[in-house]
Amino acid sequence: MSKFNLNNKVAIVTGAGRGIGKAIALGLAEAGANVVLASRTREQLEELAEEIKYVKTLVVPADVTKVADVKNLLNKTLEAFRKVDILINNAGITIKKPALEMQEEDWQKIMDINLKGEFLCARIIGEQMVKQKSGSIINMASVGGHLGLIGSLGYCATKGGILQMTRVLASEWAKDNVRVNAVSPGYVETELVEGAMSARPELREKIINRTPMGRLAKPEEIVGASIFLASDASTYVTGISLIVDGGMSAFGV
Repeated sequence: MSKFNLNNKVAIVTGAGRGIGKAIALGLAEAGANVVLASRTREQLEELAEEIKYVKTLVVPADVTKVADVKNLLNKTLEAFRKVDILINNAGITIKKPALEMQEEDWQKIMDINLKGEFLCARIIGEQMVKQKSGSIINMASVGGHLGLIGSLGYCATKGGILQMTRVLASEWAKDNVRVNAVSPGYVETELVEGAMSARPELREKIINRTPMGRLAKPEEIVGASIFLASDASTYVTGISLIVDGGMSAFGV
């Protein structure tokens, strides 16, 4: 369908070097968008850029917790493309610990990367979209923003914050034709999740038993929701969280 076509759109993807971010960057490019690839690891971004042959790419190493880096990311994008249509606000980490073992430095680290980082990107890049009177921001939340996941206090707190930030920004910027939505994945086969499972070997079985579809998602299965929210197929959609969790949040037993 033409409404899902992203030809000539410009998309910034943070956390693009691996996992969900990488899959979304590839999906946006396949849909026709020129893609700005951002993360702290240049090598991963350059390898990804080599995979994308059919649209323009721009590699911009950035630490999303630093205002100067996020401003540079926007400026480099505008120098290359003169606009920004889509922000995939995806950079994030997890720290898997029981609440009583979580230290202040753990809390601060996850707050800085997951919540402060998404705020800075939305605030700085969103300002450009407001000036343009157009744009779509997709914040990467999680089923952990909707459910209480044991051993994930900091992670769930940040993802709940992202959901509220999404609603507030959607309400403030709708008049400027800037849509702000969230995607809330369940457990996905990524390095982030595998790292958490290595600390708790029983976790995979628990997740599968708690998920009606009986498996974890592949990163590519988060792409469709992101393209929908980025595209003209969702021009009257703002302020929502699109849950992609294999039924986990619907399962009541």
